[in-house]
Order: sequence, then structure tokens, then C-alpha cells
Amino acid sequence: MKLNWFDITALVLVIVGGLNWGLMGLFGFNLVQQLFGAVAMLEKTVYVLVGLAAVYVAMVTPKLNKA
Repeated sequence: MKLNWFDITALVLVIVGGLNWGLMGLFGFNLVQQLFGAVAMLEKTVYVLVGLAAVYVAMVTPKLNKA
């Protein structure tokens, strides 16, 4: 299965989300809030996009086994 730009973008967003959760758990540091906290709507948009990307990756992952 060849990855397209949408798949790569989703993977990057999931990685960013995972790193953010890791930073939160280890150090109580919210990277997304630090980067976009001044614009609350942008921060919320990043969280929504990360969540949607996680759902997409969860749906696509079983197909990777068949490729």
C-alpha cells in the first residue's frame, strides 16, 4: 500500500498527538498549548484534527496487513 499525502498528514498528526500526551504525562508540559495557546480556536482545531487523524489511522491500519 502506497501512502499518499493524506495518509502521511494523518500519521504526522497522530505522532504529534502522541508526543504531546507523552510530554503531558512526563512533565506536565502541553506543547500544543504552548505553540497555539494564544489563539484558543487554533489550539482547539489542532486537537480536533489530531483526533480525526487518529480515527482515520485506526480505520486504515487493518488494511496495511493486507497490502
